[in-house]
Amino acid sequence: MRTMGLDVGTKTIGVAISDELGITGQSLRTLRRSSLRSDLAELRELIQEHAVSRIIVGLPLNMDGSEGPMAAGCREFGRALATASDVPVEYWDERLSTVAAECVLLEGDVSRRRRREVVDSVAAAIILQGWLDARSIERGRDPEGEDE
Repeated sequence: MRTMGLDVGTKTIGVAISDELGITGQSLRTLRRSSLRSDLAELRELIQEHAVSRIIVGLPLNMDGSEGPMAAGCREFGRALATASDVPVEYWDERLSTVAAECVLLEGDVSRRRRREVVDSVAAAIILQGWLDARSIERGRDPEGEDE
């Protein structure tokens, strides 16, 4: 079973997926948002296609750690997705994930046009990888591959 990571924005949703062992998160795609109903339907298809057992939604906290309107919107979307898909949803601090994604893409010399197309799915992969690494540490495994 796999874990799905989401970077939920107002215009797009970046989607990432873990490998079956839950070690790495990879960028999957970016969905263009249209309506809640169609967004949830598209995500349900991906959940079934990839046998997703858990969803991690990036939570855009303010720099002081508080939750603002964007975080409230992500929580609302997460609740709707959990109900629509019957898959548990967790939230992960996504502060600066899009900035980190832009840096990764710039370092990879990705064109400006291509960066716009993939930045949200790369941000979703960064969110997912952060959650996977934290979970690995909680289980007593070094995310770099060495047991502690």
